[in-house]
Amino acid sequence: MSKELFSVVPCSGIGKPFGSVSREAAYELCENLRPGETRLVALAKLVLGDAEARALVARHPAVTIDGCKQMCASKMVKQSGGTVAHEVAVLDVFRRHKGLKPEGIAELNEPGRKLARVLAEEVAEGLVRREG
Repeated sequence: MSKELFSVVPCSGIGKPFGSVSREAAYELCENLRPGETRLVALAKLVLGDAEARALVARHPAVTIDGCKQMCASKMVKQSGGTVAHEVAVLDVFRRHKGLKPEGIAELNEPGRKLARVLAEEVAEGLVRREG
């Protein structure tokens, strides 16, 4: 039985620690936790109307990981004709793990990297439940 493929669209909040956490979590999810079941889609490509990125989110349900209340990743997936299957806000995950305060922009501190890992693991677990 083949598993469902998900497009993963992280925040592109450059210069913000929560944006960095969203991107790190997306890499962790796509490269290590669910490599055969996910495809990373750059938010900037959706914003620019890239045909390949738009087609990917239109064909495959999306996991969006947003770094702030603006929810740009979720909004752009919907505007690009996609369906958001799993929406995550970094701030919500941080509220459950207050000891993992992310700092840094170009490079996250250790708590920030751990927060990204926790977020990615929660999303990966959610994908398993969705399939089952």
